[in-house]
Amino acid sequence: MAQSNIKVKVQQFGNFLSSMVLPNIGAFIAWGLITALFIADGFLPNENLAKLVDPMVFYLLPLLIGYTGGKLIHDQRGGVVGAIATMGVIVGAPDTPMFLGAMIMGPLGGYVIKKFDQAIEGKIRSGFEMLVNNFSAGILGGLLAILSFLGIGPAVNGFTQLLVAGVDWLISAGLLPLTSIFIEPAKILFLNNAINHGILSPIGLEQARSTGESILFLLEANPGPGLGVLLAFMLFGKGTAKQSAPGAGIIHFFGGIHEIYFPYVLMRPLLLIAVILGGMSGIFTLVLLGGGLSAPASPGSIFAIAAVTPGKGSVYFANFAAVIVATIVSFVVSGFVLKSSKQEDEDIEEATQKMQEMKGRKSSVAGALQSNPGTLPESVNKIVFACDAGMGSSAMGASLLRKKVKAADLDVSVTNTAISNLPNDAQIVITQEELTPRAKDKLPNAYHISVDNFLSSPEYDKLIDSLQNGVSEEQAEMVEETEADVTAANHDHDDDDLLREENIFLNQEFATKEEAIRFAGEVLVKNGYVEESYVDAMIDRENVTSTYMGNNVAIPHGTEEAKKAVLRSGFTVLQVPNGVDFDGQEAKLIFGIAGKDGTHLDILSGIAVVCSDEENIEQMVQAQTTKELLDIINSK
Repeated sequence: MAQSNIKVKVQQFGNFLSSMVLPNIGAFIAWGLITALFIADGFLPNENLAKLVDPMVFYLLPLLIGYTGGKLIHDQRGGVVGAIATMGVIVGAPDTPMFLGAMIMGPLGGYVIKKFDQAIEGKIRSGFEMLVNNFSAGILGGLLAILSFLGIGPAVNGFTQLLVAGVDWLISAGLLPLTSIFIEPAKILFLNNAINHGILSPIGLEQARSTGESILFLLEANPGPGLGVLLAFMLFGKGTAKQSAPGAGIIHFFGGIHEIYFPYVLMRPLLLIAVILGGMSGIFTLVLLGGGLSAPASPGSIFAIAAVTPGKGSVYFANFAAVIVATIVSFVVSGFVLKSSKQEDEDIEEATQKMQEMKGRKSSVAGALQSNPGTLPESVNKIVFACDAGMGSSAMGASLLRKKVKAADLDVSVTNTAISNLPNDAQIVITQEELTPRAKDKLPNAYHISVDNFLSSPEYDKLIDSLQNGVSEEQAEMVEETEADVTAANHDHDDDDLLREENIFLNQEFATKEEAIRFAGEVLVKNGYVEESYVDAMIDRENVTSTYMGNNVAIPHGTEEAKKAVLRSGFTVLQVPNGVDFDGQEAKLIFGIAGKDGTHLDILSGIAVVCSDEENIEQMVQAQTTKELLDIINSK
């Protein structure tokens, strides 16, 4: 648990750093293009237009970063004070672009004004709010500007020069390719944007200012290592991994969404060697041939790389050669790993479980949507996809789901954003499982869903079905397991036969959830709903994924394979006032379910509605007679 918390904190910090740069990437690209075109060594040298280069890199870009950093902390006022404070480091170190300084002073300015506003909240007389707000921002911003001018600017300047000298030493010593040993695994842990925009870009911009280009912009952004892995899966993979690899390759290489290949690597941890060696070979090629970019390439698409490559043929050759070499090396090593594997099938949806084993973290749901216990909001009108940067995997996921929402004729908005910018009115938040803890910290009151593979459309279909039918993800999944042959039989059953008073048991006590599930299963057997083998199937189902639904309710049922053991649909209800442990959750109402031909779906939907209200749960737990409990269930 402690290791997981540390990992989340590291991701949060890295995401915060990159969140100051990513919203301003357009400005960085504009500066890079102007630099590449108009400096003395540029594609179209122009001494007059080249005058734009220094003011943009010394003033515009740091001020944008400082403003964004302050705004992340305390909205508009934080941004203004952050920009004022950043001006101090800019002037305090006139020979160095203050990107790192802006990353310090911007958030610090936002934090200071936020604390001030909290301290005076409710203490300002009516009519004086604007006066206090304006003067407080000006005074505090001015003080921070003086502080940064006298102390922080010179200190950051020295630190920046030290980092640049360190990079120069790595290049001269031929050791820069070794950085892939750290960069490539860190990317898989969703630190790619933090590494690229939080660390490499600020140093790279200092180099690009003086030389017109920097190799650092391509250390993380090179799509070659990931492309090599996906090409290997296309030729040597099996199962759904092989089928989905071509689409993933197009999205990765041309769209620049590197996150798309992470599950493929985590499916086979040995593929980390492939991406590391691919990255090392690409960097070696860049060093050997003199490659580099004039500005950050974001997203890491081959088109973005071409757009910010300085206008010299030799640099184009070096950059494209680095991508090709990285792809070939990664492909060869990946192919060897896949060909030498004894695994008969590869399911991309199993990547989540492999990821959990590799990282030492277990989840109750693997390869599908996972949400917090509870039900969907009654009226959903806004779904937000969130990822580390808000412009990669989340954009793709939002696009896929948006098409399905439109096809289902649902009036629901689907957007995407960075986790740090999640809007307060988001009702459903969808993230990659690894990033869900951060999203929950940011927006704890939203309904959170984890998606492990953004190419897996069945996961979105479950959510669409839930929105259309008004049941939670867990319930939708359970319905899906027994819904294959829903026909007119829905109308040929007697609800009274599905859930009878004699199948309701009050004031039960169980030592374990297995004991409770077996009791429920034996009731179903005794009343002729299922064969004896169904009881073991209910235990097997519980071992795969917990059937705890939230609100002190569990709904155990059999596996997909156990359908043949169901004779007819039926329910049993166990009231357990003192509760029984379901993997750390306390279940006080246990609904044992057997479903055949969809004839149980009407009652299941009613149970879902009733159990979504905690007051109904409490009434059922306190019910003194089976009729009283049954009446509550039938009230919907």
